[in-house]
Amino acid sequence: MIRKRNAAGQCYLDGVGTGSDTKHVNLLLKQANRHGLIAGTSGTGKTVMLKVMAEGFSHAGAPVFMADVKGDITGMCEAGADSSDMRERIERFGIEDWSYQGCPVRLWDMHSDRGIPVRITVSDMGPTMLSRLLGLTGVQQGVLDIVFRVADDKGMLLIDLKDLRAMLNYVTEHAKEYETTYGKVSSQSVGAILRALLPIEDEGGDVFFGEPALDLTDWFACTPTGEGCINILNAAELMQSPRVYAMFLLWMLSELFDTLPEAGDLEKPKFVFFFDEAHLLFDDMPTGLVDKVVQVVKLIRSKGVGVYFITQSPSDIPDEVLAQLSNRIQHGLRAYTPAEQKAVRAAATSFRANPVFDSEEALLELGTGEVLVSLLNADGRPEVVGRAKILPPQCSVAAASEASLADALDASRELLEKYGQAIEKHERF
Repeated sequence: MIRKRNAAGQCYLDGVGTGSDTKHVNLLLKQANRHGLIAGTSGTGKTVMLKVMAEGFSHAGAPVFMADVKGDITGMCEAGADSSDMRERIERFGIEDWSYQGCPVRLWDMHSDRGIPVRITVSDMGPTMLSRLLGLTGVQQGVLDIVFRVADDKGMLLIDLKDLRAMLNYVTEHAKEYETTYGKVSSQSVGAILRALLPIEDEGGDVFFGEPALDLTDWFACTPTGEGCINILNAAELMQSPRVYAMFLLWMLSELFDTLPEAGDLEKPKFVFFFDEAHLLFDDMPTGLVDKVVQVVKLIRSKGVGVYFITQSPSDIPDEVLAQLSNRIQHGLRAYTPAEQKAVRAAATSFRANPVFDSEEALLELGTGEVLVSLLNADGRPEVVGRAKILPPQCSVAAASEASLADALDASRELLEKYGQAIEKHERF
């Protein structure tokens, strides 16, 4: 079967998906907001799969967010390099009119040294997520709830951690007068919260919180030619602070859910969100917060947003969340221990069985760049699992050069002017 890379049919997402010897497997644009999972052991090709999907969404006019946890996603701004291996793969897939090309990329960075600065305010994050970030007990979270409520009632915006410290001390000093209205605030709990702020500050939270705060609508941009911008968060250094990383992405997902209007059934997603290293979000997560994630993932698709979790094993994702991920791409797994063997069986049984092969055996046999895949069809039903190979990306598979990174930043001059200079707050209550 010969097909063009930029197929015009409604069922194609510009090559996103996988190809096999007998047919091409394609993620339908109108089903892309039903969310998905990309799973597999390290070194099996998840990053290439991520690039192929992201550039496909971009070509289709859907903006994308993704975190670069290893430093190699930035290559999406560069055209790929020709090689005998690439030519062999292109010929195998029967792709016509092939060309190497980069994507419109915007680089963001919480530490503000290799991208557009990313900041949010403490008030934006809210007490529930902040409590999770700080690892507070239920009693301590109750005190933090009171502190935020007092700040809201007094019309005080908590910009950064200095504001939060000042507000904690203020509420402690006026605890008696607030007790009958809000509840008891113990100095022991306040002390515990103040101590919990120390490691967050050491991990860079003092840089992360501040103004000007990020406006997520800046991530919904398309180029004049209609391509969706790919927003890449430099997370290589951020991964040294996994709690900050996980809470920022959870905040972003919740913010999208809270602010976007209902969109109904769209022909293509309004925005696509890739959550890499997804297990960091769910490690030791309280039940209440898991319920919040389930609610957001379940309902955000009606606002035109597709969410794709990337992790090593489906077992890293809670069952309640996993049930909402309809498009499944599973790279190879390895089973050297009883726990790993159980994970392989669980992954295999999550697919609709294919009578042609055994999914459990196939998962152990898959090589780099091979996947088991089950995507939603036009009726919204999951297809029978298929065994396939990943299409080659048109962009570079390596990290971008310093010159290309500089060009990408230069193309984002307006955003650098908007977010580049932190606003200092001189007066505190």
